[in-house]
This record gives sequence, structure tokens and C-alpha cells, in this order.
Amino acid sequence: QVQLVESGGGLVQAGGSLRLSCAARGRSLRSYNMGWLRQAPGKEREFVASINWSGRLTYYADVVKGRFTISKDNNKNTLSLQINSLEPEDTAIYYCAAKDTFRDRVYISEFDTWGQGTQVVVSS
Repeated sequence: QVQLVESGGGLVQAGGSLRLSCAARGRSLRSYNMGWLRQAPGKEREFVASINWSGRLTYYADVVKGRFTISKDNNKNTLSLQINSLEPEDTAIYYCAAKDTFRDRVYISEFDTWGQGTQVVVSS
């Protein structure tokens, strides 16, 4: 079973940028679809972005398109999320998620491995 450890969260002003990372331990991510999800206070966990096992296909929630970029480095066994033009509404705990499959897309309910999350707070 792969273990996921997120890092890179923090406090940032609106309009700023952050880069979140997710390091995998225990197994290679080469066969894994990966994703980022977030949960804001008092809200349900929501999909942010996902990437297929090869890293060639990416998917984004409408609210982050053009601002967030997901990437996967199978050699370094890491997943990243570059976040630009941060908005106060992006404040949430961000979770890295994974599923071992060669399918081209995995949906939020199908991820079966999760990290512990990293907090992002955006001040206005």
C-alpha cells in the first residue's frame, strides 16, 4: 500500500501562489491515477484536479481551471499542484489521493488512498 505525504501549504495573501507536493512512499506511482481534493471548513470534500497514470491527461474543477496545474513525476514518485492567483475561497485542507489503475480517469469516490492533508489559508 502506498503512503502519501503532502507538504507546501501555508498562509498566503490573495493573488499569491503556492506549490503543493505529495510524496509517495512504499510503492512506485507509475501505475497510479492521482488527484488533489480539498475540504473547506463546514463543507464537503471536493474535487480539485486529477491526472492519469502516465501524466498525460489532466482534469480540473471549473473553479480552478487556468489557476491550478497538476503534475506527476513518476521518476521522483511525486505529485504536485501549482496554485496561482489564490483567492480566499481556496482556503481549505488539500488532500492528495491515489488509485492504482491504468484507466485514463478516476473520480473522487474511487480514490482509495489518501494523505493527511496540508492546510492552505488565503487572506484577503
